[in-house]
Amino acid sequence: MYKIYINSTPLFITNSKYVKKLFPDTKDALIARYSGKSKSLLNYIDSLEKPHKFSFVVLHSQDAKACFRDFKRVYKMIEAAGGLVFRKNKAKKKEILLIHRQGYYDLPKGKIDKGEQTKAAAVREVKEETGIKKIKLGKKIMKTYHTYRDRKNRRVLKKTHWYKMKTSQNEFIPQLEEDIDLVFWMNPQAFLSVQRKVYGNILDVIRTEMTRNI
Repeated sequence: MYKIYINSTPLFITNSKYVKKLFPDTKDALIARYSGKSKSLLNYIDSLEKPHKFSFVVLHSQDAKACFRDFKRVYKMIEAAGGLVFRKNKAKKKEILLIHRQGYYDLPKGKIDKGEQTKAAAVREVKEETGIKKIKLGKKIMKTYHTYRDRKNRRVLKKTHWYKMKTSQNEFIPQLEEDIDLVFWMNPQAFLSVQRKVYGNILDVIRTEMTRNI
């Protein structure tokens, strides 16, 4: 299954046989079968880019991979990498490293340079955006997808690779040129327990890793 955030609303692309099992509650949702015609995808994309009433949208097909390939052709593809950085505070409790950028709480991430390895890009971006110098790289958590419009109004699909990391550093230097005005530690449960301005894919990364460690 693929999950893509379009204008903060998740679009799921999955195989038809899994729909009832994966989505038992379809209140305020749109469930539709993919016709196999790539132009039909624009109808759903256009709807999600505008104000709408759906909590999520599901497109299902006998071949979800083929549907996702058609979906990607609508967009310019960009790959990025980032990190969910942990430490243990004085009370030996886990905290995660968060940033604040343009009014949203976020995790450090950025575009992968040409020829750069994904893991190396993730570490580099965390260091650049937070000022951390020493990082221990852990396992890959997941990958996320979200879309946006660039300065030329082109549709962009960003695929971000997320890695678990550790550090003991407490001093930060926010990357102001990337509009980061704050870097801080926070208990993940406390962060998730309060409604904040945060992107859905960021919440997915934090929740996925926390679920694995319950």
